[in-house]
Amino acid sequence: MKDKTQSRLRRARRTRAHIRKLGAYRLTVHRTPRHIYAQIIAPDAAHTVAAASSTEKDLVAGLTSSGNIEAAKKIGAAIAERAKAKGISKVAFDRSGFKFHGRVKALAEAAREAGLEF
Repeated sequence: MKDKTQSRLRRARRTRAHIRKLGAYRLTVHRTPRHIYAQIIAPDAAHTVAAASSTEKDLVAGLTSSGNIEAAKKIGAAIAERAKAKGISKVAFDRSGFKFHGRVKALAEAAREAGLEF
């Protein structure tokens, strides 16, 4: 029997293989019960172009929790802003095997509203 993490990573591998074929920048999301993290990774998968997470004090200032939908929206807007500052507007969304629901969905929608295309 596979555990939850192995199943999630197996789902993630398929998405990443597809994104690699596209040769696009990848907006990756990782979530834990307490935090949510977003990175934009270059097509060569060798370096991170931009990152934002709920561990950054200035991003979650004034929020009740760093692990809720409100925090995810802030991180989504922040990652889009940082990507546009680097001249990136088109990305492929990599949800890392997580369901497109709740915090992952909130982050994606906030990034779209802030001007990222995916």
